[in-house]
Amino acid sequence: MPRVVFYAGSFDPLTNGHLDVIERAATLCDRLVVGVGAHASKVALLSTDERVKLIREAAAPAAQSSGCALETIVFSGLAVEAAADAGASAIVRGLRDATDFDYEMQLAGMNADLAPKLQTIFLPASRNVRHITATLVRQIASMGADVSSFVPPNVAAALKAKFAKG
Repeated sequence: MPRVVFYAGSFDPLTNGHLDVIERAATLCDRLVVGVGAHASKVALLSTDERVKLIREAAAPAAQSSGCALETIVFSGLAVEAAADAGASAIVRGLRDATDFDYEMQLAGMNADLAPKLQTIFLPASRNVRHITATLVRQIASMGADVSSFVPPNVAAALKAKFAKG
């Protein structure tokens, strides 16, 4: 039976921190499903189609080198429901610091109540990406500054084009 892991987020935009989690999660499973959250209450900078395309382009090489199939989907409900629909046995979550840990432990507890068979795997952020947040990347990019050290090259290009349009 293939091991399927689900990684959910808004990925607005995909950062090197997200990519770090994707690369390491791909070594733990046969199929990694990256779920892009689309929620009506959140106004996103990038459309879900743009985010899916950027994730596929940036993450495919790492998944392929690990022998892991990569799938990227859009979901609008609960992550545990999307994970179940994808056939996942686990959700992977990245942790940058103690603040993330506290929030993620609460989320893991709620998810365990909602979907008892679904495990949560925490992956600590690699040292070189621990400080990166999508919120800060959006702010820096919106001011016209170079974000290429925080995001994959295709994302840096997409952000530059997005903000050049005004």
